Amino acid sequence: RSWHWSAREGMKALILVGGYGTRLRPLTLSVPKPLVDFANKPMILHQIEALKEAGVDEVVLAIAYQPGVMMSFLKEYEEKLGIKITCSQEVEPMGTAGPLALAKNHLVDPKEPDHPFFVLNSDVSCEYPLKELIQYHREKGAEATILVTKVDEPSKYGVVVVEEDGKVDRFVEKPQTFVGNKINAGIYILNPSVLDRIELRPTSIEKEIFPKIAEDGSLYAMVLPGFWMDVGQPKDYLTGLGLYLSSLRANAPHRLASAPYIVGNVIIDKTAKIGENCIIGPDVSIGPNVVVDDGVRLKHCTIMRGVHIKSYACVSGSIVGWDSVIGRWARMENMTVLGEDVHCKDEVYTNGAIVLPHKEIKSNVLTPQIIM
Repeated sequence: RSWHWSAREGMKALILVGGYGTRLRPLTLSVPKPLVDFANKPMILHQIEALKEAGVDEVVLAIAYQPGVMMSFLKEYEEKLGIKITCSQEVEPMGTAGPLALAKNHLVDPKEPDHPFFVLNSDVSCEYPLKELIQYHREKGAEATILVTKVDEPSKYGVVVVEEDGKVDRFVEKPQTFVGNKINAGIYILNPSVLDRIELRPTSIEKEIFPKIAEDGSLYAMVLPGFWMDVGQPKDYLTGLGLYLSSLRANAPHRLASAPYIVGNVIIDKTAKIGENCIIGPDVSIGPNVVVDDGVRLKHCTIMRGVHIKSYACVSGSIVGWDSVIGRWARMENMTVLGEDVHCKDEVYTNGAIVLPHKEIKSNVLTPQIIM
């Protein structure tokens, strides 16, 4: 059958949501990780919108933790986006391949048994070239196609060794000598036949399934255009925010804020209130109902919904969780992460503090530490 079908024929997608999001604590003590805001939108929503745009009509979330919270939150988006969102709950963690076997009935349409489906890791931020991926997968006649991204230090990752024509030759875990600079970007398109290779047990798709498909010569890799980041921990989250905002600058500059007090790329929710004589940017996102008083300096940071930043405070390289309050002349830097509803007193300095929800910071935090 020719591959000139339109992607609007109702593709399916599986998002691997997985576990507890420990690397993004204290934010994940308040909501499951995929619901943590990234550039003023829950992380998972970036993906669901991109999938909808590519012609997906049903998204299955493979989830082991708090499925109720996730599903009740996503119900409103089902209606808004006109896309079906279902949940496949793992009683025990199933790795990255097990959940596919578990969700098999959702992913394969008996009427279209050879229709491919998408699989995404929920921490990945990029430009999601899903339509191009469908096309590439069809043209190559692949059984599975993975997106790969080029990195500067491949020795930290598992490298995907790709031939000239895009066929995957092999995988090399943390190579000591240079074999290539492409790594798995965590986004795949798979034919249903891949599911026949997966047993219903905890399995790794990267270590157990893909190498077998590569041996059979039917695994292909498409190089991801644009940026890529796994935003599952604070440092990478903020790096990813900067990359995402510069991608907006290139592709949708109208979504960025512009005002005399803005430096570089900044996104500000329309309900936020900004005082006089502030300097904001570069690489800042300010969420709904945030109040920023006069003379505040913000750079390389995320300020989430309902936060109040009082006059002359300075926040850099940090994440401020929902409904927190930062006192006058306070200074916060070096990967400080405040959980929900943290109150930071006037004139307090915090250096790399990880602060659990509902705490009060009354005195300086001079060295990075967890405040419980």
